[in-house]
Amino acid sequence: MDGMMPKKTAKRATRKSTVGAAKSKAKAVALSAAPPPTQNPNYQALHRRYPTIAYLRDGARRHVPHFAFEYGDTGAGADVGIAHNWAALDAVELVPRYGVMPSLPPTGVTLFGRPYSAPIGIAPMGGAAIVWPGADRLFAKAAQHARIPYTLGVAGGATIEEVAAIAPDVFWFQLYRFSGQEHAIGHDLVRRADSAGAHVLILTLDVPVRTTRSRESYAGLGGEFRPGPRMIYEMMVRPRWLLALLQNGYPRFSTIRSYVGERAGTNDVIRFARREMGGAFSWEEVARYRDRWKRPLVVKGILHPADAEKAVALGADGIIVSNHGGRQIEALPPAIDCLPAVVKAVKGRATVMMDSGVRSGLDVVRALALGASAAFAGKAFLWGVGALGSQGPGHVIDLLTDEVRSALGQIGARSVDAARAVNVRHPGALRFDAHS
Repeated sequence: MDGMMPKKTAKRATRKSTVGAAKSKAKAVALSAAPPPTQNPNYQALHRRYPTIAYLRDGARRHVPHFAFEYGDTGAGADVGIAHNWAALDAVELVPRYGVMPSLPPTGVTLFGRPYSAPIGIAPMGGAAIVWPGADRLFAKAAQHARIPYTLGVAGGATIEEVAAIAPDVFWFQLYRFSGQEHAIGHDLVRRADSAGAHVLILTLDVPVRTTRSRESYAGLGGEFRPGPRMIYEMMVRPRWLLALLQNGYPRFSTIRSYVGERAGTNDVIRFARREMGGAFSWEEVARYRDRWKRPLVVKGILHPADAEKAVALGADGIIVSNHGGRQIEALPPAIDCLPAVVKAVKGRATVMMDSGVRSGLDVVRALALGASAAFAGKAFLWGVGALGSQGPGHVIDLLTDEVRSALGQIGARSVDAARAVNVRHPGALRFDAHS
């Protein structure tokens, strides 16, 4: 009969097909078990020394001056907000499904139409160069290499143009409020970010007033940067940090330095920032920046679903649920506990992300399971650069990515998106009534 295969040939073809399928499956398993192509070839050696973010925190304490560690590690008041963030994340439990994962899943995500290697981002940080001189450029370089979002903070230690050159594919920019002269500085910063090719603009809403952080004040950083004998001694006994300082100079808050003057020193910029930068964006101001910025716009610092709805109504493309990492006021609820209500309010009309308290890939997966598209970390990267210098940011990315893959595989999620189908026990989830 036409088209019918002889029995022997059919058997050989079946065996061939079976062997071929087995080889393909074995290859897929091997590929999934292999480290991602961006991973540091020294990852295993570094992992033996620093197997988790907590070990990096201890390492940073040993390798940077005390005042630098206190600046990066502290929060508002007695650090109660930080403790609450960590405890709330630890309380989120994920119910696994077994028998469904032949290999570890991919970690890639798409955010605002651009592909990234993992649902992890580097949060905007001001003064990272205090923790490690040159930190901002190291963060940007590591993010570009790993293909994850890097957000330069407006109070950062590198210029918009420098970061755009280092991290052209992953560069996001964060802005605080400069309201003087009809937002002249803010508008110019947005112009520079646009010209440099920043992919996303983030407006931070959660700093209506300036906060005093007791630990950094006690360590000598309560105002201007004027190292006394104690701080100088702390620098001298940390030779690697001191070498980085000699190579990069004192932190100069480079992003806004040009508005003060090219000869402006660190304290000139600090005084300028205290005078010109401050207050929370009003919704009317958010709308004005929305009109001015033609690429994706994200609003950061949202905890209430009604605020999320307002941001979406004004055209925000994304929301970062955040309590500023516990650095503004201790009484705020943990971001992870507000996340489900914000996701529900947004109803898929914008991309919802989260930061505040993320210390592991498991924390990232907890956020994914509760509806976030990605989670951002800040302190983890400060601890990484403090412990390992130039190798630190890359090691943090490798750690978090490896932990995300493992956590997804452990709970039976075949992809980042599939994590949202996992059953979750979330005792701290906040519920908002219609009138709150």
